[in-house]
Amino acid sequence: MHNTQILIVEDNPDVAGILADFLESEGASVDFATNGEHGYNLAKAGNFDAIILDIMLPKLDGLSVAKQLREYGCSTPILMLTALDEKKDLLAGFNSGADDYLAKPFDLDELQARLAALIKRHQGKVAKACLSYGPLTLNSAEHSVYRNGIKLFVTPTCYRIIQLLMTRAPNVVKREEIIQQLWGEEAPSADILRSHMYQLRNQIDKPFDYPLIVTVPKIGFKLESPIQSE
Repeated sequence: MHNTQILIVEDNPDVAGILADFLESEGASVDFATNGEHGYNLAKAGNFDAIILDIMLPKLDGLSVAKQLREYGCSTPILMLTALDEKKDLLAGFNSGADDYLAKPFDLDELQARLAALIKRHQGKVAKACLSYGPLTLNSAEHSVYRNGIKLFVTPTCYRIIQLLMTRAPNVVKREEIIQQLWGEEAPSADILRSHMYQLRNQIDKPFDYPLIVTVPKIGFKLESPIQSE
């Protein structure tokens, strides 16, 4: 965590203080917001390595903050904090653009491990070349994905998944490999990949005439483009 910039958006001063003390002891620099509106503005203006974002916030809730940041084009990894641990809340967090989540009360060492994994994935695993497959183009310099020349809204985690699928296309990528590549041994939930694949299909396939992402039952996923065979 040394030399990293972390934004904490949390209205509980005790929780924010505990997080700040711990992260600063790990070598991180920390900035704060106590409401969603301020957090959104700081995240847009700052150059943070990760954002710790509470769901229940005054002025603008955490789900809205995450969604608006992604729509703005901010790709900074978001770790969502929630006192609610139900599946619907998990799905809502991922659909808003969060990359990972922790339910309160949480273990600080686990939080540190999750943050480090998010930052490493975001900063250190970006290939320099552009990838193309059928109507899809991935531009790593921009951290963006295009279909038929149209720039798509893709969350950071979905970006990593489509990058992996494009690298292997048209071959199948196993579920276990995707989970290992994204979360290592620390996958937060058995449903996490399913949630992100659902979101990815909404981003990549739903607005267009035919799907590119194909599920291979009990094995994994692959890209299949009719344009490739024309």
